Amino acid sequence: MGIVTNSAKLPVAGATVTAIRVGGGIRATVSGSDGMYSFADLPPGEWTLTAEVEGYPDAAVPPLQVVASKATRHDIVMNVPAAVPPTSPSLAAAPAPAAASPSAATLNQVVPAALQSPEATTGVDTFTPFAFGDFTWLNGSPRNKAPVFDTKFFTPDIRLDVHYMADFNHPRDHTIVGSTESFRSGEFQLEQLSFGGDFHYDNVRARFLTMFGLFATTTPRNDASSGVGQWDLSNAYRYISEANAGYHFDVGHGLNVDAGIFVSYIGLFSYYNYDNWTYQPSYVSSNTPWFFNGLRIQYFPTNTLKIEPWIINGWQSYARFNGHLGFGGQILWQPNENLKLVFNNYGVGQDNLAYQIVTVTPGAGNKPGTVTNNPLAKAERLHTDDSIEFKYYDNKKMNGKGLSKAAFSFTVDAGCESGGGLSCSKGPNKEAFIGFMLYNRFWFDNDLYAITIGGGEMNNPGRYLTLLPPINGATAATGTPYFTENPGQPARMWDATLNIQYMPKQWITWWAEAGFRHSNVPYFAGSGGVTPPTGNNGYPAQYACNDGAPAGTTLTSTSCANDGGVWYPDLRTRQATLSGGVLVKF
Repeated sequence: MGIVTNSAKLPVAGATVTAIRVGGGIRATVSGSDGMYSFADLPPGEWTLTAEVEGYPDAAVPPLQVVASKATRHDIVMNVPAAVPPTSPSLAAAPAPAAASPSAATLNQVVPAALQSPEATTGVDTFTPFAFGDFTWLNGSPRNKAPVFDTKFFTPDIRLDVHYMADFNHPRDHTIVGSTESFRSGEFQLEQLSFGGDFHYDNVRARFLTMFGLFATTTPRNDASSGVGQWDLSNAYRYISEANAGYHFDVGHGLNVDAGIFVSYIGLFSYYNYDNWTYQPSYVSSNTPWFFNGLRIQYFPTNTLKIEPWIINGWQSYARFNGHLGFGGQILWQPNENLKLVFNNYGVGQDNLAYQIVTVTPGAGNKPGTVTNNPLAKAERLHTDDSIEFKYYDNKKMNGKGLSKAAFSFTVDAGCESGGGLSCSKGPNKEAFIGFMLYNRFWFDNDLYAITIGGGEMNNPGRYLTLLPPINGATAATGTPYFTENPGQPARMWDATLNIQYMPKQWITWWAEAGFRHSNVPYFAGSGGVTPPTGNNGYPAQYACNDGAPAGTTLTSTSCANDGGVWYPDLRTRQATLSGGVLVKF
């Protein structure tokens, strides 16, 4: 990319810019009215540029080195041809009026500095963290080689995610249970529409990304911290996926200090499906945080290592649950293009929604009850999430329709809650989590196609990380009597996934996926669905009657006797799905 100008530093429009790759390959484009030209899909290698436009002699540029994942900029100057002297004084044309000279400021800067493209990097960038190699193959990372548009001030990020899903349990209310990616069956749905990007100028940083679509409803309902206090935080943050700001210090290979809402990579997979090898990740990813709200510090002592502490409100929570903030961090090491090791740890947070307990003495009239603290408020959560990704084959010549690349990712998670009567290891009040997921991916035909197969398993006694089914509109804050999450209750699940992707351009992915999930307790929506016959009745924390009336939190022999009987959701132990869609990222 670059700007075509003349010797007066004014933009030249309509210039044909041709890029020729040493060893084969050619591209061409035309400069715009502002003189800008760009090539969005140049593969790495050595390229020469030529520019031609009427009224100027052709211009040629010495060979440039294009590096993966880095924007390469070169401005082209078209020199005005020398005037041809007249052959005879009698035939000489009258001199044209002298043109007014552009001001020095105009000549000095055609485009404001903040809106100019970043300075081009020649050769391999060995200073910027992780810029020395091509990591677009990683699970959980976008595969764009370079942004479509970039300036020194702003780099845009635009995402679109549309899909069709079919659950073979055929729930009559079209509701899919047990996932943070799959929500409706038998329908086309918009899962994500996001726009925003990164602001960066004079070491000041900011990022925001909006969130519209299904994610705007499904993500907030999994955060029980909205039940603490007032001001309706779920709606306050509903349409914001990321919003943080901070400062970059020139220490080592970089030090960033940011505050706000930022994405979490506990569970390896990205919150944004475009970045992932499969659409539906396994439980150790789907059931762990997608975002944090707090302070993040990123320190890069070398260009291969990141150390990132967090001070946050809690475990995927807009608010703080109880007395403690959460503390954690990530260590990321990518020593070469083929290997990634990442270690995430979290602790200290008291992440249970634990309302105070009010006891009223029978016959006490209007006397206030006795208020005692809920012991679960003192329970502290610990969690570790550790992953390896390894690319074990890479046909770097990229000269065939066979296998291009092959890689795998492996993640192990373990955690527990203790205190307030809970135990990490034994007893009826055991609260623990252990799980893993393993995926293997093959790329074909110069990365035009990819096939991924994998899955995982989790064991979560106490169910504190098991996603609450949305029975009768239930959320993490309301709970439901139909699927309780009490200490010691079992929840053991496994899944398997086959995903196929077609990637004709680096900005778009068409995908198809088959998945199977199993639970040792009834959990997934069956044909009867998880919605009462008359629709959600507004009382998700209570049992429901068939006519929609609430039936309280405890059933008796007379419950719903005059209301058509007690309604029950149809929960199954198995779920098979077939889905497909399109993902776009600019």
